[in-house]
Amino acid sequence: MRDILVHISRYPSWTGSVEYAAHLAAALGASLTGAYVYPSPLYMMPPYGSPELLSAMIENAQSMEEGALRVREAFAAWAAERGVTRTQWQVAEGYLPDTLGQICNWHDLLVIERDPDLLWGAPQALATLMLQVGVPCVVVPGEGRFTAAPRRVALAWNGAPEAARAIHAAIPLLRGAQTVFLLCGDRRDLYSGAGFKPPFSMTGHLARHGVAVERRVVDASDEEAGTALLEASVDCGADLLVMGAYGRSRFSEWAFGGATRQVLAHAPMPVLMRH
Repeated sequence: MRDILVHISRYPSWTGSVEYAAHLAAALGASLTGAYVYPSPLYMMPPYGSPELLSAMIENAQSMEEGALRVREAFAAWAAERGVTRTQWQVAEGYLPDTLGQICNWHDLLVIERDPDLLWGAPQALATLMLQVGVPCVVVPGEGRFTAAPRRVALAWNGAPEAARAIHAAIPLLRGAQTVFLLCGDRRDLYSGAGFKPPFSMTGHLARHGVAVERRVVDASDEEAGTALLEASVDCGADLLVMGAYGRSRFSEWAFGGATRQVLAHAPMPVLMRH
């Protein structure tokens, strides 16, 4: 993880997700990009708006752009105080999922905030973002302040491809953690066109990457999986949860399943997810 991107929802009073992203970047020796995206006037314009209204909206957008561009140096100075040596400041106009998706093409990780008061901070909106951007995402609860790189990390593991991708993406963070817990549960109703002998060992895979894990079993029904996963993570004292983001089916990936929604809505700690 050499390039971390954080979505800036407001400035110059930086939110908890920006603080968390800065500490991650400092711990990993990574570059940190702050991205402020404002909506296009053409996207926000009512179908039958007047020319005067459109002109006012364009002026407002120009004002937002000019104000955001002036924050570049303040962001760099603020990040430097937290140990970040390389920063970038990106201002863009457009629809947030599409725009962040384009910026993510040259980044390794996106940090976003869960805050229902923000336009894109509610769980369902966050799910839309994660489906669009195509990189691992860390969702940071807006009600907390997380000011250190993760030391106790919980990994949700059920054998699914999404879980494997999420854990693999988190390996740079796992190497710096003090304790890593592998929370093992069964994946029910799984159809796979391949049978592997011997079966894949996540414990062995992580060991080859220099990560030792403490294995714990999480036994819960599909309906209770999200709650059980959060309870197990809290019991471990985890300050980061890593899990795959699951849709209801391959034909409805736009809507994440129950366990993912539960964790997105209620996790008390940052969550690294990958679809």
